[in-house]
Amino acid sequence: MKYRCVECGNGMKSLFVQYSPGNIRLMKCENCKAVADEYIECEIMIVVIDLILHKPKAYRHLLYNVLDSQTVNFQSLLWKCSFGFLLLDAYRSLFICRSKEEWGLSTSIASFIWTCQKLSLDVFLGNFMFFSTFLLATRIFLGASIRSLRYEDILLAMLVSSYFKMCFFAMMVWEFPASVVFIIDLYVLSSNTVAVKVISELSICRCVLTCFSAHLMKFLITQALESRIL
Repeated sequence: MKYRCVECGNGMKSLFVQYSPGNIRLMKCENCKAVADEYIECEIMIVVIDLILHKPKAYRHLLYNVLDSQTVNFQSLLWKCSFGFLLLDAYRSLFICRSKEEWGLSTSIASFIWTCQKLSLDVFLGNFMFFSTFLLATRIFLGASIRSLRYEDILLAMLVSSYFKMCFFAMMVWEFPASVVFIIDLYVLSSNTVAVKVISELSICRCVLTCFSAHLMKFLITQALESRIL
């Protein structure tokens, strides 16, 4: 991915000119005449707030201008994001299990082993079907516009845009009802949709169908596994 103007998505050779340490001039986009990336001079919390508000320009800043494959260790970042994604998803499944069953010191070893098996199936098989369905849906709904991108770029966009899963850290400390899990899932779905729209530059309807089909497949797989195990 090359640098992009966060306003219109036009390609940029550089985002700023540095005259001396701490003295820079932001470049303007030749297409829209606006500052190419105003987030360069913003605090990280401004970027986080705009990401939460689903502003496309914040996603362009993150996906194109921050996570640049030429300036970061792309493969290492992809593996770290994948590990974090699976770890948070495992806690999500564990939280749902705990909300359905009473856990305590008297929990038997057999029940513990059964829970670990269920978590493994939910996390690995569920996410395998999730990403497989997503990649298939990109070919069906997004077509040729997405083929110019590498699969690694698409997967990283999905992983990074699932940042709201970090709310599960709060659920480790404070008690929340199980319905909060599904609210987080809906927010992750909407965030994935914005990320796909930014990298594909297609209509929101196609992006919604692409992401929704992947999330729906994961939901159906986990429900099928749960009913079969029970």
